Amino acid sequence: MKRWIQDISIRILDIFGAALGIILSIIPILIIAFLIKREDGGSVIFRQRRVGKNGSYFIMFKLRSMVEGSEDLWSRLIEHSDVEGMFKMHEDPRTTNIGKFIRKHSLDELPQFWNVLRGEMSLVGPRPALIKEVESYDERSQRRLTVKPGITGLWQVSGRSNLSFEKMIDLDLEYIQHRTWWLNIIIMVKTILLIFPSEKNGAY
Repeated sequence: MKRWIQDISIRILDIFGAALGIILSIIPILIIAFLIKREDGGSVIFRQRRVGKNGSYFIMFKLRSMVEGSEDLWSRLIEHSDVEGMFKMHEDPRTTNIGKFIRKHSLDELPQFWNVLRGEMSLVGPRPALIKEVESYDERSQRRLTVKPGITGLWQVSGRSNLSFEKMIDLDLEYIQHRTWWLNIIIMVKTILLIFPSEKNGAY
């Protein structure tokens, strides 16, 4: 019963937080959309299939930060990933000029408030995994799929892109074990403080 109440309280927090996030992000999204269009005339929203709670699939929304057709180039770059176990590159050649800025400040993730409102994601949780990543998960890593993925999470406020895959899993499982609405608020506050990152904690 306690866990059920906890899940309900987190869902209520998600609904109100996502609704507020959508309202506050309308103007930034419009400005970024204009800059994306001005740079290459391509689509503004990037849609990608990700793995959610209990292995279910959903379409995650992001502001496009890479060139059109970037997923077609992914297979050529996967072996150059800077983080073992998931795809991360410090200097991804697919990233556009405006994309470098919005990725550094995590502004590309603003449309994910809609994923939260739809119940596919949470404001806080493990990073939404790629299908290819999940295919290589061991039993321990699979445990991160027992909750909804989040826009932000414990690993994002504990080192972000500078952490190893194993450390990310450790932090995700630690979050799942101690998950409460109050912990979510603490993580969200820390995330806001990281909107203007330094060279050490910036995302890529």
